[in-house]
Amino acid sequence: MQTMDSITTAPGGALASPAAARNREPILQVLKAHLPARGRVLEIAAGSGEHAVAFASALPGLEWTPSDPSAEARTSIAAWAGVAGLPNLRPPLALDMLDEASWPKGPFNAVVCINMIHISPWAATEGLMKLAGRVLPVGGLLATYGPYLEAEVPLAPSNAAFDGSLRARNPDWGLRDRDEVAAAAKAEGLALTRRVGMPANNLMLLFRRVTA
Repeated sequence: MQTMDSITTAPGGALASPAAARNREPILQVLKAHLPARGRVLEIAAGSGEHAVAFASALPGLEWTPSDPSAEARTSIAAWAGVAGLPNLRPPLALDMLDEASWPKGPFNAVVCINMIHISPWAATEGLMKLAGRVLPVGGLLATYGPYLEAEVPLAPSNAAFDGSLRARNPDWGLRDRDEVAAAAKAEGLALTRRVGMPANNLMLLFRRVTA
């Protein structure tokens, strides 16, 4: 599982992420304001699964399907889901943004992607936009969360240091330019409709599919 977080392992393979514990409530408040009351949500790069459980619990009208290419992550998601016993939380999918053969057909009303874009090669972001353009109906939501580079906003020292640590670990990783992400989305029929400032110099970028 790709992460820069300090992960701990509980019995049964459940992973605990301090970052997930810190950011789930701020992210949930944005999702509550913009997700439909009912429908199907696909979560990309769900990691430990703690977000999936928290969001499925708080949004019972939504069928939540987590996914991750990592077998370790999927084990953790299944472990947390087993404890929670939520009827609207589906089993995790082995979905890889670099492998179109692993993508579900949909449709989904929303796609959620938290902390993947900067911890993956640029091709994964392009894949995310292509998948969203494929599985979302017109008006469907793609919600992303993480740190970004913005030409008009000075880069926070903490984000500059984080970007450096990411690139030192893998030269294909690093903070992405918000406008380049928006351009990749536009190429797949998605428009950036809202930028939401989040704690610790993170952003949520909300995209809507605007063309069939």
